[in-house]
Amino acid sequence: MDPDRRSLLTAMLGGIALLGPDAASADAAVQSEPPDPSVYIPKAHLVQDRAFLHAFMDEFSFVDLVTTTPTLRITHIPSVLDRATGAYGTIVGHISAQNDQVKAIRSGARAVVVFRGPHGYVSPGWLTTPAGRNGVPTWNFAVVHATGRLKAIDEPEQKYALLSSLIRKYETAIGGTAYDFAALPKDEVFARAKGIQPFSIEIEALEGKFKLFQERPEPDKAAA
Repeated sequence: MDPDRRSLLTAMLGGIALLGPDAASADAAVQSEPPDPSVYIPKAHLVQDRAFLHAFMDEFSFVDLVTTTPTLRITHIPSVLDRATGAYGTIVGHISAQNDQVKAIRSGARAVVVFRGPHGYVSPGWLTTPAGRNGVPTWNFAVVHATGRLKAIDEPEQKYALLSSLIRKYETAIGGTAYDFAALPKDEVFARAKGIQPFSIEIEALEGKFKLFQERPEPDKAAA
């Protein structure tokens, strides 16, 4: 595991240890458990701190867009999270206009957006307690599921604003380049935008599953 990934996992573990499975940080809203969850989450792995989940979604924003209407479809796309719109935030993104998943967007179908973080195999050979070393291998990982209804974005200026926010986010993430989206002729952008179907999802349920050895003894947690 490279140092950056190890540091990130360590920071997550520290944050979750402080939070605990049933408590929220003093300055963050707490997610309620949805009546129809999209993922199985043991209590020890449940994270409900909304600020923490939003930060995770911002960091790991290349997502799986999952719909089941009219048929099962999964598309892998970059996204942008608007934390301030809606009860739990709003996700925006776009897919190809040729993608059959457009039918789900245009019908206002329910969707699950999966944000995947660091993950990896854990060998009992790395662990230090007798129970750990005599146990079985496992896989640690961090994911957030956001559920809501799709809403098509068709108005040209709204499409332009969505593309601008996506490009600004990812150009900033790489430190910026000489590329200037705002300098492109708008008519040209509007013409190209006919080939995509932008959408938004106002989040109705937010689920955080962080399986990072929170319930294990401290020596095994540190070793993993």
